[in-house]
Amino acid sequence: LLEYVREKMQAERVVQESARMFSHQLVNSLQSDTRTLRFCSERLKSLLFTLEITNVAEFTPLQLLCDFATLLGTYGHTRSFGVIFEPFDERLPSIPDPILQLACLDASLGMKPVFDRFQSVVLTSGTISPIEMYSKILGFNPVVSRSLTMSLARKCICPMIVSRGPDQQPISSKFELRSDKSVVRNYGNMVIEFAAVVPDGVVVFFVSYIYMESVIQQWNDTGVLSRIAEHKLIFIETPDTIESSLALDNYRRACDQGRGAVFLCVARGKVAEGIDFDQHYGRCVIMLGVPFQYTESRVLRARLEYMREVDHIRENEYLSFDAMRQAAQCIGRVIRSKADYGIM
Repeated sequence: LLEYVREKMQAERVVQESARMFSHQLVNSLQSDTRTLRFCSERLKSLLFTLEITNVAEFTPLQLLCDFATLLGTYGHTRSFGVIFEPFDERLPSIPDPILQLACLDASLGMKPVFDRFQSVVLTSGTISPIEMYSKILGFNPVVSRSLTMSLARKCICPMIVSRGPDQQPISSKFELRSDKSVVRNYGNMVIEFAAVVPDGVVVFFVSYIYMESVIQQWNDTGVLSRIAEHKLIFIETPDTIESSLALDNYRRACDQGRGAVFLCVARGKVAEGIDFDQHYGRCVIMLGVPFQYTESRVLRARLEYMREVDHIRENEYLSFDAMRQAAQCIGRVIRSKADYGIM
């Protein structure tokens, strides 16, 4: 198995194929059958246990390979998965970085055991709109659908859409405009103005890590960061989980001590998905653009193709739905109870 995968990863061009095709070729090469693949992961665990190996972490790469084979053996006969090999990242084509991915194309697989086991299932969330899209993606017919308004004790949300800067130049996160100096400058001026008047915590979301790094570099060169720092401390989320956790702890400490802080982070990152900025930790959340997915991703392209053919969901329909859901996730970080309030 290891030799077969190693040989596959020597390729110098992108290869995309169905899990069915990949598993068929693999089984022929190993002169075995898919049932053998299905128990790969369990057999490795059993072997490590039998040999009384204590440093199991040393075998993590092998465990990953066996998990890959087990999933392939379990779902390889369906259309629910695709196998994608990329010899390098398209954004850095000169650096070899081979990745072999088993991509799940069918989101309903995760919910199927729940629907099979229980007669009645209730799905509820503050960001589950539009409801019709979820039923298509998760493969069920809702018996009852309700959309309820928020029960707020008073008017405590101030939503605003800013389309022009103080110099009346349009600001946008469109790919062709987002790196424009006037757009970056106006985003910076907006953050400075809010940092000056909003008490306690301000959270700023960027559409991607690459864009955030580019903007922060320009803000540093033009003195925007130092002007923000006159009003509040600045903390930045990074792809490193430990660094981000440390930044988050210090951000909370700055808010607790009354100094106030600005947290620069990324939509779809760790902060956007699971961290609450309730009470004084988030009195303002700023989204610099709409967080659309990177549409050149081959995994996303495969998923969109699957949804178009099987779920009859158009590409633009899904991408807009996904971006709005992510925006709602980010913006919703600051309102965590009916007594909370904030600017969005």
